[in-house]
Amino acid sequence: MDRVQVAQPAGRLSGWVGQTRHFLAAVREELRKVTWPTRDELIKATRMIVMLSILLGLIIGLMDYVFQLIFVEGFARLTR
Repeated sequence: MDRVQVAQPAGRLSGWVGQTRHFLAAVREELRKVTWPTRDELIKATRMIVMLSILLGLIIGLMDYVFQLIFVEGFARLTR
């Protein structure tokens, strides 16, 4: 009769290290599948984000000014 050897469970630390190594290898493999933007695409996207951020800031600032005029100054005039 053949004897079957059962593998001993890995120690807690060595199991953790093996899992981490496997995870990092999988991450590396996935990163190889990524299509990275070209320099020109990155510059265009960055410009667009900066422009939209400035525009949004101006719009929010304008809305804040208008609401302040309406609610603060307007109500102050009504109570005089």
